[in-house]
This record gives sequence, C-alpha cells and structure tokens, in this order.
Amino acid sequence: MGSTAASSEIPIVDFAKFLNGSGEEKEEVARQLDSAFCNVGFVYLKNHGVLKELVEECFSWNKKFFALPQETKMLAPHPPGGSHHRGYSGPGAEKVTQHIYDKDEISKQNDDFKESFESGNIHDTDQPNIWPPDDTLPGFRPFMETFFLSCSALVHNVLDALSLALHTPSPNLLSSAHGKSRFQLRILHYPPVAADQLKDSKRSRINAHSDFGSLTLLFQDSVGGLEVEDPHQPGIFRPAPPIEGTVLVNIGDLMARWSNDRWRSTVHRVGLPERAGLGEMVPDRYSIPFFATPDRDTIVEALPGCWDDGSRPRRYGPVTTFEYVQMRMETLYN
Repeated sequence: MGSTAASSEIPIVDFAKFLNGSGEEKEEVARQLDSAFCNVGFVYLKNHGVLKELVEECFSWNKKFFALPQETKMLAPHPPGGSHHRGYSGPGAEKVTQHIYDKDEISKQNDDFKESFESGNIHDTDQPNIWPPDDTLPGFRPFMETFFLSCSALVHNVLDALSLALHTPSPNLLSSAHGKSRFQLRILHYPPVAADQLKDSKRSRINAHSDFGSLTLLFQDSVGGLEVEDPHQPGIFRPAPPIEGTVLVNIGDLMARWSNDRWRSTVHRVGLPERAGLGEMVPDRYSIPFFATPDRDTIVEALPGCWDDGSRPRRYGPVTTFEYVQMRMETLYN
C-alpha cells in the first residue's frame, strides 16, 4: 500500500474562538485554518459546535443500521451509477480512485472493502433521500435528518472563516455559494479484515484518493487506519488518528480549484491501523463523513485574493459544480 511514516502534522484549532470570540479572535482562527489548508489540507477542529452527544448517537445508529440483515439494507438501495448518490451501497459497489477516468484502469484497482449509506438535505429535489421502511429501524430517519442540520451549520461556519481568511468582497461569499446546502451525510462500516491483507494490498478499505467537493467533515471511531499523504513527500502516508472531541476537516478538489491551489486537496486512504499486528484481524471500523459541495450552478473559478496578473495566474478555467461532480461520480460505481 506504499510507505507509511510515523505520524501526521495536522494542526488542532479551537473553533470556539471563531464561533463565540471577538473580531480579533475570529481573524486568528481564520489565519490558522488558512495555514493548515495551505500546508496540509487537513485540520482538527475542537469545540466545533456539533454536540458530543449527537456524534455518539450517530455512531450508535451507524452500528444499528449495518447490523441489519443484508436484505433489509437492500430495501433502500443506491441507484445504479453515480448520478443519484443516496441509499445503501454494499461492499465492492464503490471503487474510489484518484483522477483515473478510464474504466479499464479503474477495474485493475481493488474494490473498497466497505459498505455505506448516504442521505442528504430533505429539500434536495435533484437527489431525494432513499430511506429504509420506518418499521425496519424506527427513529433512524429523524435522527439522521437532525444530524444533517448540525453538520450543515458547521460547514457554513467553516466557509465563513475561509471567506474571512481571504477577505472576500462579501463576508459570506463561500457560504452563500452553498446556500442550498446540498450536502451528503454518509455513514460507513468497514467489516473486519486480516491485517496481512491490508499490508500486502490484497484488500483496501478505501483506495488513495482526494475528495472532490469543497469541504469534508470526518468523525472517526477509535479503530484508526486513516492515512494522509505527506504534502512534501509524495507516496509517503502518515496516520491521521482520531482525537477525542474533534472533527477532522479537509479541503476537496473543487475548493482547491476555487482557491487556485492556495489550499491543498490532499490524497488520503484507509489502511492498516497503527496498532494492528500482522496475523491479527483488524476489527470493524465505523466513520461518519459529511461532504459539502457548492450549489450545482455555482461557477467555480479563482477567488479574489488567490490570483493576480503576475506570479499567480489563474490555473484553471471556470467549471460548474454540476459538471465537475458528475464527471467524478461516474467513475465511482461499477
């Protein structure tokens, strides 16, 4: 699976100072986020505003859902292809890649050994949610809808902090470009797998990839296994372990384009946890990523403050969110 170095150098930022602090404190948090995303592409946020009790309850629902019989989970099936990204996907249905668009090349990669369930904004008519029947898991749907709103609020606050970091013409320029909150809440389950298979690349929990939206929030359980590519040493992956009370936030490809590569969309993967011994079984892993993308008709092009007519020319032409996301989604599903 490539080389792994000792540990990541992802900074921890106290987000309470942005949520509740003075103007100077908000500026300082904005500078810290800017630095983290320029240098690493990832940041741990503590005091982020998503209640600990809600996160714990979401992990509980995560385990309950994936403990259902397979035929019950398939009552909410992910539609074929990647245009409608909702519902349940079984192991092997999704194959994450890194900027590979040729189907023959994709077929050579390991399938991701995981299962997932996707939901989104209840007002998103383009991608309506696909829920299991209420009597199969009572309370699941209303909780997930509530948790979506809490994560959505955090995304908009982070976007406001990034607008402040760039001193954009409008203080909520980035947030307003995500005004319809067409985001995606995913719960993930990685079944047990032999450590030797992960080490020898016979299995992959998630292949190395970058996210293709604007921001991703990630809540991890205690198992570990997330690895982030060293931005200064391509091919070297460093553990990004769970830190209690934090959410891990990373930049996606669209935000990297938007910032004219000021902010890094860093490659990452899920592999062998640090503490796993060879010859052992790596236990179930559960995680909760929350993916943000701009509104579908948003034109993504270099933001003010990220380019000039001299040493920092525009690197990318304009693209709409819809055009870019559809291109990437079509590669994910067999």
